[in-house]
Amino acid sequence: MGTYRQIFYQIVFSTKNREMSISEEHEEELYKYIWGIINNHKCKLYRINSMPNHIHIFSDLHPSVSLSDYVKAIKVASSIWMKETGHFQQFAGWQEGYGAFTYSIRERDMIIDYVKNQKEHHRQENFYDEYKRLLEEHGIAFDEKYLL
Repeated sequence: MGTYRQIFYQIVFSTKNREMSISEEHEEELYKYIWGIINNHKCKLYRINSMPNHIHIFSDLHPSVSLSDYVKAIKVASSIWMKETGHFQQFAGWQEGYGAFTYSIRERDMIIDYVKNQKEHHRQENFYDEYKRLLEEHGIAFDEKYLL
C-alpha cells in the first residue's frame, strides 16, 4: 500500500531585520530557484509571491520531509543563490524563524489567490500586521518582541 497525504502549508518568512531587499526586478528568478528546491524535496508548489521584505510559499509537504528541514533547505539554498547572483545587493539573509500555517483542500484555492494577490493586499496591511493576524487566526501563541 502506498503513502498518501494532503498537507498544505503557507510558509511565511521575512528578510533579516525586515530589510527591503527582495528586488521586484529579479523576484521571478528567485521564485523559479525556490521552485527547484521544492521539487527536489518531492513537494508541490501551488503559489509563491513576495514583497520586498518577506516571502509567501504555498506548497504541500511530502511525508519524507520534516517541515523544519524543508524550510531550512529553502532558506539556506536561496540565501546563498541570492548573494551569488548579485541581483539582490541589499539582501543580508533571511530572518531566523518562520510561520507555517496549515490549510484544508477546501481552503486551497482561497490561499492560492491570497498569495497571488500579495502586492495588492499589502497596500492595505503591512507585513507586521499581516503576520500577527495569521498567527492569531491560527490560534498560535506568540511573544510580540519576536515580531518586531
